[in-house]
Formats: sequence, C-alpha cells, structure tokens
Amino acid sequence: MSSLSEKITEDPVTYKTAQSSVTCIYQAHMVGFWRNVRVLWSKNLMNHSLTVMVTSVQGDMNYCCKVDLKPWNFWNKKGYKSFEVEGNQVDVYWDFRSAKFNGGPEPSSDFYVALVSEEEVVLLLGDHKKKAFKRTKSRPSLVDAALFYKKENVFGKKSFSTRAKFHDRKKEHEIVVESSTGETDPEMLISVDGILLVKVRNLQWKFRGNQTVVVDKEPVQVFWDVYDWLFSSPGTGHGLFIFKPESGESDSSNGGTKYSNASSSSSEFCLFLYAWKLE
Repeated sequence: MSSLSEKITEDPVTYKTAQSSVTCIYQAHMVGFWRNVRVLWSKNLMNHSLTVMVTSVQGDMNYCCKVDLKPWNFWNKKGYKSFEVEGNQVDVYWDFRSAKFNGGPEPSSDFYVALVSEEEVVLLLGDHKKKAFKRTKSRPSLVDAALFYKKENVFGKKSFSTRAKFHDRKKEHEIVVESSTGETDPEMLISVDGILLVKVRNLQWKFRGNQTVVVDKEPVQVFWDVYDWLFSSPGTGHGLFIFKPESGESDSSNGGTKYSNASSSSSEFCLFLYAWKLE
C-alpha cells in the first residue's frame, strides 16, 4: 500500500489543474478480494462531484461511478447507481439532502454514502449510518473498510485547515496550518485541535523539515515543504504537508511534541495536504 501512496504523490499538481478536492483511498473486502476503493470529492466554480473507483485485483483497471452534486440538481442529492466490478454488480447509495459541506467538497455531517456488494455494505461514509442500512437493506461487512490514504487540495491566504483520524479507534482531529510569509521573519504554525504543536521561525531558511508531535498520546510525523510559498511567483505553487502516524505508545502528554531519532514501524494511514496560497 505504501507503493500506491508513493505513486499517487508523484502525479504533477499545478495551480491551473488544482481544484478544491479530497481523495481518500480505503481497503475494502468485496467481490472475493481486498481491493483499493478511491473516493474523490471535487469542487470548483462550475462543478461539484463525487467519484467512487474500485481497483481490479491486478491493479491495472479502475471501475468508476460518478455522482454530480450541483446545487441546482436537487434530485441528485439522494439516489443510487450501479456499476460492475469484474462482472459483479456493485451499488452506490447516497443521501446529501441535509449534508453540511462547510465550504469544502467533502461533507462534514448529516449524510451517508454506502457501497454495497453481494448484499453487504462494504464501505460506509458519513454519520447517518442507520439510515444507510435501512435504505440499502444490506448487512454490515464482517470487517470494516480501512482508510489508509488521504490527499486534500485547499486554498487560502494565510490559514489552511483539514480534518483527519490518525487512528481508527480515536476521534477525528482538526488540523490547521497558518503562515506569515512576509519579507521580515516569515514563520509557520501547525496546530491540532487548537493546540500549537509546530512553530517554525526564519522560514526562509527552514522551508523544508520534519518534526514528530504527539496527538492522543500517539506519535505523528509531520513533514513540510513550503519552498514555493517563498520563492515562486504568487499563486503558482503550493506548500506540501505530510502527516504520518507511527506505531507504538508514547509517554508524552496529549498535545505535546516529541523529538527522537528512534525508529519504529509506521501505521498505514498517511495524510497529504496541498496548501495553495491565494493573493
């Protein structure tokens, strides 16, 4: 799975092609095998859509289902579509009639998206889970799908935020990156749930770096590269932030910072945040 993450991050991203988007990749058991399921939320001035892609066992084909979420297509806010995965029918059910999007492409609450295969809900997104099971008339999967990759493109002037769960059994966190890239003493701040965990001064000399912080008593590696913020033409480059939880327990208190060269095996999940500065 790590090779898949590496492959995706190699895809070129430019200001002209970037739009507000969130890509999540899950591992789900369906049609007899564990498969990668990519969920893409994208939004720009003209379009707002959800795309679900299921990868073949060999990894050489994607089976897709796209849902348009334009505000004037109210009847598309609840529905379902069917598509085939290697000859087997797969259904996607959704209900966004009460969904709250908070300005982003991905809803934050009051919705569901259910992927159904062989009368089993193999992937369920959103907080309206009871409504999803009632609507699909399908049983839960014996093993929950696991999120192991998230990539998000966000736009802002000085502040960039996203949400992520670093561990399946723990809560979702709000991550905020703030920057001041003026001519004198540019700096960058990274906070999680309002707790400042990373502060970098003299950013013109420290535009690339990494640090290990502690969230929910678990170590999380943070990498950053903001070269384009400082040295590229305004509006042409992005800052890249990577958040990768490590395995193992930490003795530090919640919301602390840990500096260590000790190696440990990392968990599978990884968050890539592309932060585009608007002038």
